[in-house]
Amino acid sequence: MGSIHSRLTNAPRFGQHVQAKLPERSTTMKIGILQTGRVNEALAPVHGEYPQMFARFFAGRGFDFETWPVLDGIVPERPNLAEGWLITGSRFGAYEDHPWIPPLESFVRVTYRSGVPMIGICFGHQIIAQALGGKVEKADTGWSTGRVEYRIEGEDRPLSILAWHQDQVVEPPADARVIGSSRECPIAMLDYRGRALTLQPHPEFDSGYVNGLIDTVGQRTLDVHQRRRARSSLHHDLDSGRIADILAGFLRTRARPGESGIKPRPT
Repeated sequence: MGSIHSRLTNAPRFGQHVQAKLPERSTTMKIGILQTGRVNEALAPVHGEYPQMFARFFAGRGFDFETWPVLDGIVPERPNLAEGWLITGSRFGAYEDHPWIPPLESFVRVTYRSGVPMIGICFGHQIIAQALGGKVEKADTGWSTGRVEYRIEGEDRPLSILAWHQDQVVEPPADARVIGSSRECPIAMLDYRGRALTLQPHPEFDSGYVNGLIDTVGQRTLDVHQRRRARSSLHHDLDSGRIADILAGFLRTRARPGESGIKPRPT
C-alpha cells in the first residue's frame, strides 16, 4: 500500500487552510449534524445529546445546526441541504450490521463527490474512512480513554483532547492523508483533499462528561487501572478551543457559498 504519510503530495496541505485567519462572514453557516448515536441515558439530562454538545463546542463561531437522526433511518435527501456536515460519535461499530449504516455510507460518498465539506468525530471519523475505502477494526491496544495528547500537522506542540474509543481506522482510504496521531492511535486525524476532515477523539466532550462515562460505561468496559488512569488525566488542561478553531476554519474555507441551495441567514 505504501507509506500513508507519503501519498497525495499534490493535495492541499492541512496547515494551509487551518492556520489562516477565518474569512469574514456576515451570515451564519448551516451545518447538518448526522446523529449516529445517543448519549448514555444517565448522563443526557445533565450534558445533553450529541447535537447539544457540538452546539456548545462551536459556540460563537457563526454556525447554525440542524440534526438528522440517521440511527433512526432518517438520512438527508441530498448534500446541499446544508453548507457542511458533521457526523457524530456512536456506541456502534462502523463495521456492524445495522440497517442505517449502508444509507449513511452512500450519503458520505455522494457528499464527498459533491464537494460539500464533512467533519467526522470518532464514529464519524471511522464511517467516512470505511465508506471511502478504508478499514476499521478494534484496536490491538484496547481502549483509549481520558485526556490524550495528539500530534497534529501544523501545530507546534501536542494538543490534549478527550478520547473514548476502542475501534480505530487501521487503513485509510486512498484519498486520505494522515495529519494527526497519538501513541495508541496512529491514524487519529485524516485530511481528504480538503473535502473532509476527521478526528478520532472527542473534542466536544468535557471532563465532567468523561468522568460520568467512567462511572457508568467504564464500570463494565474498563478495568480498575484503566478507570484510575482515565480519571486522573481529567485534571489537566485541554485544547478543545483550538480544535474547535481548526474544525471551524476548515468548514469556513472549504464551503462554497451559493452552492448549498439554502438562503443565508443574517447574524
